[in-house]
Amino acid sequence: MASDAKSNVRDVFKLENNEFRTELLDLSNNIWKNPEIGFREYKAHDLLTAFLEKYGLKVERKYKLETAFKATFGDDDDDDAKKGPHVAIICEYDALPGIGHACGHNLIAEIGVAAGIAVKKAMESNGCKLKGKLTVLGTPAEEGLGGKVQLIDAGVLDDVDVAMMAHPSNKTIWRPKYLCVQGINMQYTGKASHASSAPWYGINALDAAVLCYQNISCLRHQMKPTWRVHGIIKNGGMAPNIIPEFTEMEYFIRAPTKGELDIIVDKVIACANGAATATGCILDYKLVQPGYWSLLSNDTLANLFETNAQTVGIEPDPGLVRYGGSTDMGNVSHIIPSIHPKFNIGTTSHQHTRDFAATAGNSSAQCITLKIAESIAMTAIDIFQNPSLLATMKTQLKEDLIQEHAAK
Repeated sequence: MASDAKSNVRDVFKLENNEFRTELLDLSNNIWKNPEIGFREYKAHDLLTAFLEKYGLKVERKYKLETAFKATFGDDDDDDAKKGPHVAIICEYDALPGIGHACGHNLIAEIGVAAGIAVKKAMESNGCKLKGKLTVLGTPAEEGLGGKVQLIDAGVLDDVDVAMMAHPSNKTIWRPKYLCVQGINMQYTGKASHASSAPWYGINALDAAVLCYQNISCLRHQMKPTWRVHGIIKNGGMAPNIIPEFTEMEYFIRAPTKGELDIIVDKVIACANGAATATGCILDYKLVQPGYWSLLSNDTLANLFETNAQTVGIEPDPGLVRYGGSTDMGNVSHIIPSIHPKFNIGTTSHQHTRDFAATAGNSSAQCITLKIAESIAMTAIDIFQNPSLLATMKTQLKEDLIQEHAAK
């Protein structure tokens, strides 16, 4: 039965199935040509939900968040759905300010709907009845605003067993390493005065910001190679002839584990406090929520995906896997077994660049994108066919979480 179900998936992605492949390309291009930043992905939301509804999934628009959605196959009242696993395939579709889809989220959205439709067709095909429930989950605002974190808080994953998505990149990596990240906003308040005629009456908030910046830069000499601290001065004063009475800074702090993140956050706050003491300014800081957690690639789930990717001719790139950025899929991976593989769309450019955005919108990225969608769909079939694997996956997640919180 498993081979029959996977044959149904492969049929969906056959090269001869030109109409479906063309529809997917048009969908991806429409999202790419109309980039929308986090929580404003109105057009992408409407395009994706209409597409999924056309192919027979039950769609809930504006699900918990204005630009989130849930598309399901396998009714909650269906005994078969209740007996089997609940698999979620995740879409992202927000763009970056100024440079559009430089993270390729248009392709992530395409993978989500393509894989979801393929699994749905396999589940309803004669002779391939698979017990369980499929959800294609639209998650807005991955780029720093934590759409998935808000959906987790709203209980969206409470009845989901596993979650999968895949991310375009300049490398193919099945178990990528993503860092925890915590934003911190720091504000210094001093006292304004004429910068030329009476500077001694002032308390210079810009000096505090500059000292804080330098303190953090000095801190880097004692940071682990896997730690990252980077930030900007958002407000440095109003005019050159006024001693700045207010400045504002914003930093991102990253580390491989939550334990390490807590350590480096405390060190950055100490740097900020030192600058306030040295200048006589008042420091006000707050941790910017939501924070993102590290990615825990579930080993059993990743093995299934890797095997399926090999059947469609994809192999990971050799070499050392280095830590990259951060993702709110990390938060999902701490709740339920998850994978977030990366795949090379045919560029040497890094994400968050205009060159990467151009490749994400090029038809040359389609072949690998659809192969990844096919691999995810077949991995979902494996889970529906072997629900006993869920116990192993969940045990592995517990073990990974113990190691995560112990590491410092």
